[in-house]
Amino acid sequence: MSDRAATVPPRASKREIWSWAFFDFANSGYTTVVLTTIYSAYFVGVVAADIEAASPGTGTLLWTLAIAAANLCVLISAPVVGAIADYRATKKRFLLITTAACILGTAGLALAEPGAVTLALMLLVLSAIGFSSGENLIAAFLPEITDSKHMGRVSGYGWSLGYFGGLLTLSCCLAYINWASGRGDTAADYVPVTLVVTAIIFALTAAPTFIWLRERAAPRPTPAGMSYLKAGLERVKTTLSHAMQLPDLFRFLLCLVLFQAGVSTVVVVAAIYAQEVMGFNSQQLIMLIMVVNLTAAAGAFAFGFAQDRFGSVPSLAAALLVWISACLVAYFGESLVHFWVAGNLIGLAMGATQAGGRALVGQFTPSARNAEFFGLWGLANRAAAIIGPISYGVINQITGGNHQLALLSTLSFFVAGLALLLTVNEQRGHATAANPGI
Repeated sequence: MSDRAATVPPRASKREIWSWAFFDFANSGYTTVVLTTIYSAYFVGVVAADIEAASPGTGTLLWTLAIAAANLCVLISAPVVGAIADYRATKKRFLLITTAACILGTAGLALAEPGAVTLALMLLVLSAIGFSSGENLIAAFLPEITDSKHMGRVSGYGWSLGYFGGLLTLSCCLAYINWASGRGDTAADYVPVTLVVTAIIFALTAAPTFIWLRERAAPRPTPAGMSYLKAGLERVKTTLSHAMQLPDLFRFLLCLVLFQAGVSTVVVVAAIYAQEVMGFNSQQLIMLIMVVNLTAAAGAFAFGFAQDRFGSVPSLAAALLVWISACLVAYFGESLVHFWVAGNLIGLAMGATQAGGRALVGQFTPSARNAEFFGLWGLANRAAAIIGPISYGVINQITGGNHQLALLSTLSFFVAGLALLLTVNEQRGHATAANPGI
């Protein structure tokens, strides 16, 4: 046996695979509480209330700009961070740093009192950068702990656990809010506590990942005369050139940027829309998102069967039609019931598009280049998270806080994504992936 063979780490155990998947459980509380349900509406309605009153739509614009700024930072830094982590074999160390940044930023948001807009935005950007960078880093472990044959299944473990992690955190927050409201506390009293609760749950449930997940890569030198920055940028350039030689994969990545721009917008403004347009309170918002999490899990599960029966492109097209229907129901809806219908349609579509988008990238990717093209998939998602929220925020501000007109921009992303998806040839994409010639 060679020295190299003797030093190859053994195949990941079930415990290690589940500890990897459990990170999705841990970080889902951040997205559900901070980005989607509680804090987004609290920022616009309480922290930035004076600014919003003086200039309707400005609070929402600031929120979407902060989210976009965080994703832009990750988009720019990801290739360099990825190069350093790969060459030095420090993915786990970087994951710990980004997780700590997200947890501390989340807890720090509790200190941003009404009117402390600048502090809130700084902490929001810090926590969002930590969250998004952590997503990239945890995904980079996937090719190390399983082979391409089981990659989809292992990835699905994390996806499923994520829904339950979000439900756990929301349930704890809802229990506290109900108790605090019962004794007469206002949102300014109980929302900061929910942020601390979210940070604590994230820290505790992320522990298995850092205890059992191994850094299986070995350090290696960078190419002669090449910095980490140049190595990272060269990797992106090479990946893009390879993707352009796979026309259906490249076209689908462009399609993914469009419809994910709509998805990203819904994630970060849904609670603001529900509060400002439909009159939801904190408890109603949490109950809605908890139900939506369940319908999202059902949607992802059902999509797997639809994908096998009808194909990935037709099934994903159907999911985008559900997104379009949900936006139209929310736009024309005039009661809480209408928004509950829209919310559950969003849940069904959310699970399907998230599962379907990642699956189709995997199907169109040559097996030897899984890690390379999933990195490009991550960059596409970051680009979408910049374009979508900014479009909504700018239109909302220009129209004096008209959320319904801003919603039309989100609807347009789904329509454009569907139109481009219909030009993707699934059979040709599979054939090209099997014989890529690159």
